[in-house]
Amino acid sequence: MDLGISGKKALVTGASRGMGKAAALALAGEKVDVTIMARTAATLEETASQIRNLTGAQVTTVLGDITTLEGRRIALAACPSPDILVNNADGELPGDFRNWSREDWLRGIDRMMLTPIDMMRLTVDGMMERGFGRVVNIVSRSVKIAQVELGMSNAARSGLVGFVAGLARQTIKYNVTINNVLPGIIASDGQREHVRVLAEDSGRPFEEIWSARAAQNPAGRYGLPDEVGSYIAFLCSARAGFVTAQNLLIDGGQYPGTF
Repeated sequence: MDLGISGKKALVTGASRGMGKAAALALAGEKVDVTIMARTAATLEETASQIRNLTGAQVTTVLGDITTLEGRRIALAACPSPDILVNNADGELPGDFRNWSREDWLRGIDRMMLTPIDMMRLTVDGMMERGFGRVVNIVSRSVKIAQVELGMSNAARSGLVGFVAGLARQTIKYNVTINNVLPGIIASDGQREHVRVLAEDSGRPFEEIWSARAAQNPAGRYGLPDEVGSYIAFLCSARAGFVTAQNLLIDGGQYPGTF
């Protein structure tokens, strides 16, 4: 299927590894010019080289932290008029809310809620003027299945989802869609770090927890970053113009509800 986005410009944050990298690769495979941003120079340039070699696409790299004002400035200096925006950033590690200070909460809210909201503020008007825009926020299934150890993610990401529910209904008539992808257990560095902390806190071996989480999923396995990337590419396509304000699970069927 031709997704109809050849020649479009995409800005993907948190794109040097995991689901962000997979999204950038999938978009580049559709002949989209991609600008990828991350905080680690070596992995960022390695990812850019891999994407170029695999797809032949134009790839621009931006070294910086998207959760800062300066990071957002340099990202949009490199890609000033994105047609596609994929908001992705690390979440907070598991923990007990009793141990979180006000500063911890503000950092988490800034990272998981306010940064993607600000990126939308800085880009959707241009998308509406041009008559095409696709925004996908990589969020978490924690907004539908609250996880005890992820209280900060439960709260901050739910705030982002609530904001999108209103904004997406204002932009759709201009052919600008905004959707949230809610990954479950995905075999990514972020998931491994999550399990590492659970292992440290519980005293259980890493491999025991890792294997148990896969066994608990109806699919009997972890999802692959590439599966998430392909899903995002479709949501960013010209074919998905009637899909907006949705919270779309990609979790192997682990969410237990009917709706």
